[in-house]
Amino acid sequence: MEKLTRRAFGAGLLGTSLAACSNGVGTDNAAVIDARVASTLSFMKDRYPGTKSLEERASGMLVMPLVTGVGLGLGGSYGRGALVVGESVVDYYSVASGSAGLQIGAQQYSHVLFFMTPEALMDFRSSPGWSAGGNIEYAVNDQGETLRAETLTSLSPVIAVIFAQAGLRIGATLEGSKYTRIIP
Repeated sequence: MEKLTRRAFGAGLLGTSLAACSNGVGTDNAAVIDARVASTLSFMKDRYPGTKSLEERASGMLVMPLVTGVGLGLGGSYGRGALVVGESVVDYYSVASGSAGLQIGAQQYSHVLFFMTPEALMDFRSSPGWSAGGNIEYAVNDQGETLRAETLTSLSPVIAVIFAQAGLRIGATLEGSKYTRIIP
């Protein structure tokens, strides 16, 4: 019987994490990402009608149709999506995060960042890599009712809506996620 070393365990975890992070997009093709973004927005507005008012007031939205995350002590997540301004996709982005600590499991989810001010959108677009942090408010559906932005939340420059979760991962968050422009 072979002894499992920390190095072998870490290499196995890294390999599993990278394999899980393919997240079903499977290609850099812009048409595929565009179709998934349109489908995600349609699902979000049908399932959470309160997000329609956010979309109407937002200067732009970053739509991540599918983010896959795994964790077992060390964790990570990855996804691809698009920045939508008005009715048009203007750029493509990836999101990646890493974490360490007490966590276990795997999860897939969708999320949309609503840029509520032109300044917030400009800051996002002009940065070489943007990190989600304390300047984001979360609109969550905590009791299965209609998700809606409250008055205080709607005053924030960036609002994150996370939905369509599948799987179970203890310790997952958008905080610490880095968004980077990609060329599909």
